[in-house]
Amino acid sequence: MNRTLAIGVVVAATVALSGCSLLRGSDRALPAPSTPATTPTSSATPTPTPDADPEGDLLESSAHPRTPTPEPTESAAPAPTLTPIPAGTVLAQGDVASPKGSVHFRFRVVAVGDDTFTAQYSGFTSTLPVPVGVGLFDLPRAVGDGLTYPGVGDRTLGGPTSTATAVDVPLSGSGVDPSHLTTLVTYSAAAPGQEAPVEIGAGKVLAVTTVRWSVPARQTNVHPKDAGARANATGPVTATTGGAPRSYTVAPDDLIGDVAARFGISVRALVWLNEGVQVFGTDQHLYEGTTLNLDPLAR
Repeated sequence: MNRTLAIGVVVAATVALSGCSLLRGSDRALPAPSTPATTPTSSATPTPTPDADPEGDLLESSAHPRTPTPEPTESAAPAPTLTPIPAGTVLAQGDVASPKGSVHFRFRVVAVGDDTFTAQYSGFTSTLPVPVGVGLFDLPRAVGDGLTYPGVGDRTLGGPTSTATAVDVPLSGSGVDPSHLTTLVTYSAAAPGQEAPVEIGAGKVLAVTTVRWSVPARQTNVHPKDAGARANATGPVTATTGGAPRSYTVAPDDLIGDVAARFGISVRALVWLNEGVQVFGTDQHLYEGTTLNLDPLAR
């Protein structure tokens, strides 16, 4: 891979494109254009002197980053895979009742296929004078807390009713393995300013239910292993799972091919793990400070 790119010079520049800086660096301005030479008998219109501008080329590519391309040696590498959870598989289920018995319903989380899931809420009844909402969280909450974020798959189940109702909610944003969402929170969905006792005011947690998951084992052919820092892949592993690297933070001068090689996977697999990752320059530099996912179950 070509590494003649003068990335050290580029990182030292600050460029404002579309209102923001795309590369880290000092406040050193880009070199001013050279003044073209003229002779006393030349035309009044100056002729620019041809001058290669690799720094400008890199900055231009940074303004229009592109999708990484695999290494030529990866043509025979198998496509990265993760076995799906069969559609219809029930991954979690349980009953919810608020401490004072005002709200009741049952929940299930079901695989839809293609690594997507839905939360099914059935038998919902409530005697509270405010609407009731529900959402999934990866951290515990407590009854009486005030929510500033409604959780994953949040939905208003309904207002006061003695007639049981049912709602299905797609769990967008849960990832390919939703089992990190260990807490189901039932909360007041009262409108801001709606008159209600403080304990059932807008965003107040009404019930907290632990979600117990039963997720089938998944199989993948992508198994990152950290071989240690190397040239153009010097960043730290920032999280691990059972000793395996789970995420990596891009360091200055990192190239996507070298980062992939550090973890024993292909560029294609690294892109598969990080949908939307982009590179700049012909050497495919990564953006400093970017966190790359290395866990197939966290895609």
